[in-house]
Amino acid sequence: MEHLGELRRRLGICLAALVVAIGVTATQVHGVIDWLRRPADGLLNRFAFFSPTEPLMAYMKVACLGGVLLAMPLILWQFWGFVRTGLTRRERSYGLAFVWWGTLLFAGGLAFAYYLLLPVSLRFLLGIGQGAFEPVISIETYLSFVTTILFWCGLVFELPIVLVLLVNVGIVTPEWLRQQRPYAILVLVILAAIITPTTDAVNLLLMTVPLLVLYELSIWLTRWVMRRTTQDR
Repeated sequence: MEHLGELRRRLGICLAALVVAIGVTATQVHGVIDWLRRPADGLLNRFAFFSPTEPLMAYMKVACLGGVLLAMPLILWQFWGFVRTGLTRRERSYGLAFVWWGTLLFAGGLAFAYYLLLPVSLRFLLGIGQGAFEPVISIETYLSFVTTILFWCGLVFELPIVLVLLVNVGIVTPEWLRQQRPYAILVLVILAAIITPTTDAVNLLLMTVPLLVLYELSIWLTRWVMRRTTQDR
């Protein structure tokens, strides 16, 4: 009952933080949409909508997504505060590092998608019919496209921290990751092809190369973690 009470208290804090964050984002929704539109600057003259409720739904979607991102540090901290009491000192250090590095890697994935992948992809996609057609895209379609790319890039950039966690719990080893490199390259190329919104080689390379670098970085990190763990023992 004591743990349930603690869980209820922390869930209440998370819900309150989420509501406040959504409210704050809702007051800045036009600025957020302008920020999401910048990768398409010079390519789109305006957005359109094809139903009376589409602008409202677009604003609500942006407010909710922005609120989740804004409240995420506090939500992760509350989650960590709930589980840390049942962990050893070493497990606490690993868990705290997982939260911080996971957040930084996710932010790095967002930055990569926003400043590199999206501008190149949109320039390719919207430039195909340039001169013959005028691109008029609904606000809902554009926001879904952009937020999906941002989310998946942020998610795949978590690869190093996930592999380090798997090594810590004994599921994989650095040697096994090194041996599986050819298969990993194939899987990462397929994953990049799924995430990349276009079918051209340039955008595929833009997504594949960072994934391969992250995989090699993961092997190095897991070796370093294994050495540190052995020394501590």
